[in-house]
Amino acid sequence: MATHHDEPTATTRYGRALQFGSFVTPSSADPDRTVATAVLSEQVGLDLVTFQDHPYNPGFLDTWTLLSYVAARTSTVHLAANVTNLPLRPPAVLARSVASLDLLSGGRVELGLGAGAFWDAIEAMGGRRLTGGQSVRALEEALDIITQTWDVQTRGGVRVDGEFHRAAGAKRGPAPAHDVEIWLGAYKPRMLRLTGRRADGWLPSLGYLAPGDLAAGNAAIDEAAAEAGRSPSEVRRMLNVHGRFAPQGGGRLEGPAAQWAEELATLALEDGIDTFVLGSDDPDDLRRFAGDVAPAVRELVAAGRTAQPEPQEPQEADTATEAAPVVVPVPSAAASTPAGLGVVPTPDDGTRRSDRRLLDEGTRPVGPAPDPGRTYTAFEEEVPQRLVDIHDHLRAELAQVLDLVDQVSAGAMDVGTARSHISTMTMRQNNWTLGSYCEAYCRLVTTHHTIEDRSMLPHLRDSDPRLSPVIDRLEEEHQVIHDVLEEVDKALVALVAGTGTTTDLREAVDVLSDVLLSHLSYEERELVEPLARFGMH
Repeated sequence: MATHHDEPTATTRYGRALQFGSFVTPSSADPDRTVATAVLSEQVGLDLVTFQDHPYNPGFLDTWTLLSYVAARTSTVHLAANVTNLPLRPPAVLARSVASLDLLSGGRVELGLGAGAFWDAIEAMGGRRLTGGQSVRALEEALDIITQTWDVQTRGGVRVDGEFHRAAGAKRGPAPAHDVEIWLGAYKPRMLRLTGRRADGWLPSLGYLAPGDLAAGNAAIDEAAAEAGRSPSEVRRMLNVHGRFAPQGGGRLEGPAAQWAEELATLALEDGIDTFVLGSDDPDDLRRFAGDVAPAVRELVAAGRTAQPEPQEPQEADTATEAAPVVVPVPSAAASTPAGLGVVPTPDDGTRRSDRRLLDEGTRPVGPAPDPGRTYTAFEEEVPQRLVDIHDHLRAELAQVLDLVDQVSAGAMDVGTARSHISTMTMRQNNWTLGSYCEAYCRLVTTHHTIEDRSMLPHLRDSDPRLSPVIDRLEEEHQVIHDVLEEVDKALVALVAGTGTTTDLREAVDVLSDVLLSHLSYEERELVEPLARFGMH
């Protein structure tokens, strides 16, 4: 991307020069204004213009059509989707679209990619609904197709025999005009590892991230990059930011340009962020960001880098240190699972999204040691496997709730600035959709625990009284989870009523995630073997 040589040279801890861009709403209500905002981004000196890609939203222009139009209206600024909705963009066609626009624009196109969200809307458009794990595997298969399509030096056609994407000898080409960077919108462990292994950039949004998430994400990416034989500095660290310029300081990124510069410089120096992308359609915001904030950040980072020692490549010990704030020690599940049992409990990886600790995991009782020599029939394994399957369904549903909250959080920050009537209406609709989904999920969890409390747990207590301390603790934790679900419900009611914020909802759902995932792993660890012995009555 372009650099401004008349400003101080400033590099992050990964040795990359700073870049600044815009994140423009692709509103179809006033297409001329949308394009004018993108053109203004170039005029004020920004390096990058991006647009979100939600093909199922009729209030938005098609992102790739818009990118092509803006490319013809600009000459220096780089362009990208932020991020491309892969489930509705076949990778072989997407590869040629990117290469074609890169050739037409003189090498100014980059590729932001996302695994997908809003699966109801994707499915309604003809896309395939995927789980979180499936969507990551599909994304990696797409990367194979895209990179092979661009690689015209290799003989033979593009061949990828994937589970979700296939290419059976497709012709390669055209090659892009420059080495197009691929940036992944990643938040969760599998996507972060994929970013470290394969991507050229990490593109999260600050509004989605809890304290410590940037450090933990960097650690995961650095470790995966090193394992793949790459330098962590090969991965650009980007960040979508939203905020409000004001005469007096308020919260994060709410205040004068000087405050913005200090906060962004800290993110660059401490977390290695090299590219800041401002989400705003306000021309004055873009002018302040490019004219006041960007130069000040460059100066602060240049001064900060001079005062700090040269960065070293992250070592394995550093990775563990950075990840420590968001990982808690948890007991091993191995001791409670006999070798003869084919049902494997899901371990707790210790990852926590919230600082609140509602469960004292170190005091959890442990059930009687199973007979190490016992074997179990396929029939006996059916009941504990059913418990794990139900829990896996709850985990998958929880992941969708978190995805929805993450998606809504970024847009909800724009409501206060009244960016446009249609954006507000879209957000209102998203809030109602999210509310309905979360309410349904909360009912599902409550129903599951009610069945356990009234049937499964009493049966196990009667079958083996030594399990009573474990069962007592599980019942106590069910009540804790019920109370957390009540907090989520209250946050939902406040959000829909307009008296709450998506930040409040995000905090409540983060606590739910921590408590529920920890509880499900503990329950499986202690009950999988007894259920194999005693079944269900």
